[in-house]
Amino acid sequence: MAASKATLMDAGLLIVRIGGAFLAVHGWGKVAAGFGSSTWGFVSDVRALGFPAPLAFAWAAAVAELAGGVAVVLGVYTRFAALTCAFTMFVAAFMARGTDPFAAKELALLYLAMMLGLVFTGGGKLTLDALWRRR
Repeated sequence: MAASKATLMDAGLLIVRIGGAFLAVHGWGKVAAGFGSSTWGFVSDVRALGFPAPLAFAWAAAVAELAGGVAVVLGVYTRFAALTCAFTMFVAAFMARGTDPFAAKELALLYLAMMLGLVFTGGGKLTLDALWRRR
């Protein structure tokens, strides 16, 4: 079976997926802070949102941003990775920043929109998943 050619849509999806690198960098800051401090401030933020087991949820959010962002960029389980990132950004925009002005939640909303788009479209043909399927 001949491999189908990538289209302009696939190139566009690749560009959108590259945005996941910025989310991964954002998550890396949280992960590095979690390992580098005995009192991780992000846990207090998660506790203030009312989540049970705030340490576990803080790590889940940080890892979702870091690993999910990397997976989105590479195109590995893109829809699942984008869904975990979208959920995290939903919480960030509407719970953590719920009463803040729009400017404070704008970045989380942009990531949320980008990730939801990838949930619905997938990563396209320029992904590691597509490469592995061709073999």
